[in-house]
Amino acid sequence: MPAISVHNVTQRYGERRGARALLALENISFDVAEGEFVTLLGPSGCGKSTLLNIIGGLLKPSEGSVEVQGIAVRNPLPGKIAYVFQENTLFPWYTVEENFALHLRYRGVPKSEWKPRTLAALQSVGMQDFAAHYPGQLSIGMRQRMNLAGAIAADTEIILMDEPFAALDEQSRMVLGEDLSGLLGRTGKTILFVTHSLAEAVFLSDRILVMSARPGHVKAVIEVSESHPRPPEFMLQPRFSELRNACYRLLRDEVRRTMSAAAA
Repeated sequence: MPAISVHNVTQRYGERRGARALLALENISFDVAEGEFVTLLGPSGCGKSTLLNIIGGLLKPSEGSVEVQGIAVRNPLPGKIAYVFQENTLFPWYTVEENFALHLRYRGVPKSEWKPRTLAALQSVGMQDFAAHYPGQLSIGMRQRMNLAGAIAADTEIILMDEPFAALDEQSRMVLGEDLSGLLGRTGKTILFVTHSLAEAVFLSDRILVMSARPGHVKAVIEVSESHPRPPEFMLQPRFSELRNACYRLLRDEVRRTMSAAAA
């Protein structure tokens, strides 16, 4: 059974207001296997985040359906899915440890597990010395490590990640990418990842779903047959450049279509 199954998903906006509907996603279908890292890569406005929100149960599709481990998704499934957003999701008036306790309490985790789960998750991203810090005392990169650690502490089998490294400098993105590849190698989590970065997609993914300009659909699928964890040297290999160039060739016309539509 796939971890995630997307069946003929279409999403329209504006139908209820009597205006002409905006077709955001059109007839998208794919599966994500257990333990697989799949990336949604496409131009701005193609519906990547919308599709992620549908899979996470935050948004209902106009047509089609989604299943997670065989269960139809109609609402959020906090026991099965953890989210990592681009924005910082930590409450500034709580310490990191207190934020994690609140998060785990919401998920129904017994209180006796809060501290050990928190410390184990922080250790997995090298942040074990910052449990008593407030978010305002942390850099942007450190806060994003905390967001990733929060998803690890939730201990779900599936993690959805919506451009979690977009606000970071290139060096921080590379280091966090290595951490994420290591996490996948150690735990076998199923990860669905949204990014605009070609290099990030190639470095992290088992498969890349290249999406078209709006209305978004899967234009092509690129396989990356490298085991996790992936060392940074992978980015220096000819295979890495070949895959990155293949992504660019597929995306180039879609990005131009998006730019032309914005200028019209």
